[in-house]
Amino acid sequence: MHHKVMACIDDSRYAEAVCDYASWSAQRLQAPLSLLHALEVTPSRPQNLSGSIGFDAQESLLEELIQLDEKRAKIALEQGKHLLQAARDRITQLGISNVEIRQRHDDLVDALVELADEIRMLVVGKRGADTASAHGHIGSHLEAIIRTMQQPILIAQQHFEPPKNILFAFDGSPTALKAVQMVADSPLFIGIPITLVMVGADTSATCVPLQRAQQRLQDAGFTAEAQIISGEVDTALIRYQEEQGVDLMIMGAYGHSRIRHFIVGSTTTAMLRKSRISLMILR
Repeated sequence: MHHKVMACIDDSRYAEAVCDYASWSAQRLQAPLSLLHALEVTPSRPQNLSGSIGFDAQESLLEELIQLDEKRAKIALEQGKHLLQAARDRITQLGISNVEIRQRHDDLVDALVELADEIRMLVVGKRGADTASAHGHIGSHLEAIIRTMQQPILIAQQHFEPPKNILFAFDGSPTALKAVQMVADSPLFIGIPITLVMVGADTSATCVPLQRAQQRLQDAGFTAEAQIISGEVDTALIRYQEEQGVDLMIMGAYGHSRIRHFIVGSTTTAMLRKSRISLMILR
């Protein structure tokens, strides 16, 4: 059932990179590609004018607001169709001819939950149109998507480059070991060097699970290295990715160590806010 790469399309400046990452992923996974646009038109909320105008005037105002909402919904529908067509045209130019497009009148997270059985991997932009210029923040739906969806989620920055150097943020937890196995079993990153990076002291407690994870990737045919670095988790990982020219970071959605706070916190995630590269979240 879970067989499609699904890309969430909106009118933000991340949309082109989402298309490119989705195309790249679908080709490497040899999976069908589906584009989703969710229409979330918020109805107008008139002020309470009772006592200020007469009953007939209130009726007229409410009727105008209803008509305005209908017009907004039609405009949003047409805009969504144009966005999806433009995205499909871009992906077709990248060599994928069979692209499904879907439009839902629903909250994005609710739409994804409904379609979850079809999704093998999800591609979303770091921010949507409503927060596209809010640097240092993540999109309003992103944390909800991470918490809700079980599928791998690739969170795209504004520019796409095929990854040539991958950092796997490893914390030794069962979730991280499961994520390593997911990478080992998938063709998505085959042929791309991966460095497992663990933040902490260089002890047997950190070395043993790290070496085990490295061996799993090597047994699957990956070029895999392992590094233990010191410092606070978020700053140390950001510093490492910048120094090493990392193109993509892989993380587990939840862990059982200090890194858990930085992957999915109670509000936003420090790594998502601070990272300047695209991020793959695994459950």
